[in-house]
Amino acid sequence: MNQEPSASERMQRKPKIIAAIPCFNEARYIGSVVIESKKFAESVVVIDDGSTDATAEIAAEAGAMVHKHGQNRGYGAAIRSAFAKGRQLEADVLVTLDGDGQHDPSDIPNLVKPVVEGEADVVVGSRFLGLGKRPPFHRRLGQRVLTAATNLGSGQTVTDSQSGFRAYSSKALKELSLAESGMSASSEIQFAIGRSGLRVAEVPIYVSYMDKAKRSPLGHGLNVLSRLLVLISLKQPLLLFGVPGLVLLAGGLGMGARVLAIYGDTRELAVGNALGTILLCLTGLLALFAALMLQAMKELLRGEAAQLAREMREHAPAEEHAKGESSPQ
Repeated sequence: MNQEPSASERMQRKPKIIAAIPCFNEARYIGSVVIESKKFAESVVVIDDGSTDATAEIAAEAGAMVHKHGQNRGYGAAIRSAFAKGRQLEADVLVTLDGDGQHDPSDIPNLVKPVVEGEADVVVGSRFLGLGKRPPFHRRLGQRVLTAATNLGSGQTVTDSQSGFRAYSSKALKELSLAESGMSASSEIQFAIGRSGLRVAEVPIYVSYMDKAKRSPLGHGLNVLSRLLVLISLKQPLLLFGVPGLVLLAGGLGMGARVLAIYGDTRELAVGNALGTILLCLTGLLALFAALMLQAMKELLRGEAAQLAREMREHAPAEEHAKGESSPQ
C-alpha cells in the first residue's frame, strides 16, 4: 500500500515536480509557457480543453504531454484532469498554471518550496502579496469580493482565492475531490481544503496582463459569484440563510415595536410600517426555515455517507478473505 512520503524522505531525494497547464485556444502562448515550465519541472502536461486552434500540436512540439478533451468542458473539468494526471504520474508536487502567459514559470521553485519542505499541502500563488504587478482595478475589485465570499464560506483565509497558479502535494491530490466544471473550481478547492484539513500557504507571484481579457470581467465575476453562493448554500446553509434570516426577523420585530408605539401615541395604525413588519418577519422566518431544512438535509446526507463508508470498510476484508479461500492452492 502506498504511503505519503515524509518530509525527510522528500528532502533526501529530488522531488518529482509535474507542471499541468489547463488551456483553451492558447496557440499563441502555449509553446513558450511549456518551454519555460520544463526548466523547473520534470514533466509538463497540457490539458487541452477542446481547443479549436493548434494549441495541442504546438504544446506537443514544445515537449509537453497533451491530454485532450473532446469538447470544451470548462476550467474545473480541466483541473480534475490535471489532478488525475498528477496521480497517474505519481507526482510529489503538481503545479498548475495558466497557458495564456500571465503566470511566470520562474516562480515555480518558490511555489513548490513549502510543499517540498513539508510545510504545506497546497500553496497558492497570490497576486496580492509582495511588490509584483497588480491586476487592473476592475479585476482587483471583483477578485476581492470573490475572495472575501470564499473565505467566509470555506473557513479558510487566503488573499487570492481565484489564483490558478498553485502547487499541490501528493496528499492533496488524493484528498481533493471536485464537482464544479466552471471557473468556480478555485473556490470549490478552498472549500475542499477546509473539509480535508489540508495545510495552506501563500507565496507572492508575478503576473503579466498583456492582452485584453477573453471574457467579460463582469460576466465572469457574476458567474463565479452565483456558483459560489450555491457552494455556500450547500456547505454552510446556516451562514447563507440563517444569519440574514435572523437579521430580517430582528428588523421586522423592531419595526413592529415602532408600529405599536405609534398606535399607543396616536391610536392610528401606521399601515406602511405594519406591512413592512409583516414582510420582514415572513421573509426572515422563511430564510430561517430554509436554513434549518438545508442543514438537516446536509447532516442526513453526511450520516448516510459515513454509514456507507463504514459498510464498505467492513465488507472489504470479508471479500478479500472469500477470494483467498476460493483461490486454487
